[in-house]
Amino acid sequence: MSDTTKLASLKQKANRLPHSPGVYIMKNKSGDIIYIGKAKSLKNRVTQYFGAGSGHTEKVRQMVSHVDDFEYVLCDSEFEALILENSLIKQNQPKYNILLKDDKGYHYIKITGDRWKKITTSMQIDDKSAQYIGPYYSSAVVKDTVAQVRKIFKLPDCNRSFDKYSKPCLNFHIGLCDAPCRANISVQQYSEAVDSAISFIKHGGGESMIKLLQQKMLEASEKLDFEYAAKLRDRINAIKKLSDNQKVVMCSYKNQDVFASALLENTACIAALVFRNGKLIDKKHFIIEAFTDKNDLYSQFLTQYYNTNDIPPRILIDTDIESRDVLQRWFCERTGKKVEILLPQRGEQKSLVDMCRNNAADNLAQKTELLGREMSALNELERLLGLKTAPRIIEAYDISNTAGDENVGGMVVFRDGKPYKPHYRMFKIKGFVGQDDYRSMAEVLDRRFEEYKRGENEGFATLPDLILLDGGKGQISAVESVLKKHDINVPLFGMVKDSKHRTRAIATNGGDISIKANESAYRLVTAIQDEVHRFAITYHKKRRSKKMLSSELTAIEGIGQNRAHALLKHFKTMKAVRAATIDELCSVKGINKDLAQKIYNEFNI
Repeated sequence: MSDTTKLASLKQKANRLPHSPGVYIMKNKSGDIIYIGKAKSLKNRVTQYFGAGSGHTEKVRQMVSHVDDFEYVLCDSEFEALILENSLIKQNQPKYNILLKDDKGYHYIKITGDRWKKITTSMQIDDKSAQYIGPYYSSAVVKDTVAQVRKIFKLPDCNRSFDKYSKPCLNFHIGLCDAPCRANISVQQYSEAVDSAISFIKHGGGESMIKLLQQKMLEASEKLDFEYAAKLRDRINAIKKLSDNQKVVMCSYKNQDVFASALLENTACIAALVFRNGKLIDKKHFIIEAFTDKNDLYSQFLTQYYNTNDIPPRILIDTDIESRDVLQRWFCERTGKKVEILLPQRGEQKSLVDMCRNNAADNLAQKTELLGREMSALNELERLLGLKTAPRIIEAYDISNTAGDENVGGMVVFRDGKPYKPHYRMFKIKGFVGQDDYRSMAEVLDRRFEEYKRGENEGFATLPDLILLDGGKGQISAVESVLKKHDINVPLFGMVKDSKHRTRAIATNGGDISIKANESAYRLVTAIQDEVHRFAITYHKKRRSKKMLSSELTAIEGIGQNRAHALLKHFKTMKAVRAATIDELCSVKGINKDLAQKIYNEFNI
């Protein structure tokens, strides 16, 4: 069966699906499950895969090309479909679904279960008698936390047995350990220190921890146990010092997670900021190379992420998702408490999301070897314009003329946020005479895509991810018909200037999108608009200059435009023409001895 026949068969089968919630299961020729998804309407979602492929990302097209058949499971609600989808993904680990790290990549804080408990790090849960806190994705966070609590609560970092007396190590002499090895602290006091350390890890330092330790210090003083009271005083001071010195981001909500993403082609990076007790306690990021549907990105990611992480009462995200209500319900049922998924628009919470998005962009930039600021600008542009992915290749166009004279167009190319001058192109308007920016822009794009179809010119061989026109609705309308004529499916927008010729907004057929509030995207669009204007006007001035020079020659009897151009082409400059001898002038095609004499006499007699 040919690919076309197979696609038609799958589309026919999809068209028979009901408009009901459910889970669809894509399989390859071998019967292996390669993708699992959920849908509010099975028919609407599944038919999208087997429709026109031009609107799909490369990853979706690749997945669809391997689909030989699909199955589906009807559910009573989208919520039920979400739970089933999550369960089936965990069981089958399909190739094209978002798959997070498995347990061997997690890190835990381990509290041993013996008489003298010890706090250590671990990558496995392999001791039934021990207590584990986690999992964490960051080994650095785990190691740093263990080091902090050992320092604050003066706990040992050795493997000695404390049931027998031994000589204390250097940590005791420099005040970092209470030395249970020399019976310097009782088992009860040691256990209280460990319990306080566990509470500190789970809930942070905070005022409640300090108040509890102050109460115990007062009780120890009343019992005249001044040595233990001094130890408690030192712990309090250590916690206060740590709180004062920590360079952490604070937020007004005690417990919440913040997520934001950066997308580039078929690769995504989702960053997470974890806040507990109002402080940033962890920063994570996940590179996802196997996502096929942007709509499913957060839905699948969050369900998998919270399979192994505690669910806070607030979850912030940077883009709205179809299944937000369903996810909220799922989280609420799992925790027994209210859980909100929010999309902040302003203030402190919006700033946290922006910071998270910058982290995602920076991590994705490291993977793709782009600069973080450029990656951030491309992702901000993608979000503002509603693109499917960050536009790595941007083409921009501008028209330049003087009252319709020497009408030209310029095309500049930006790759990964930077000018790519080898693919800049210049166009002399040929289709008409006079001033008409709309017709000029349409002609330039028409010729550009004719070259693309011919495939002979390297600079025109690749379609851009985004087209920007210098102008507003008029330019967009003029070019839309050209894209339709050539069956080109590339996002198209205009760049609008204010009265002072500074970039103001991005134009669409439905109105303008203000970009001034988004600094990184604003800088990029401004740079593109300035560059395409510079390029087009430079070409226009060059042509006008040549025309003015050639008019000096056409004033000579017998010299028309063709002979004037031939002279300038041969001698390069008017200075060289003026200095040429009669014999040198005769060497130019079309110039005989009589014409050479006239030219010579014009400039030398």
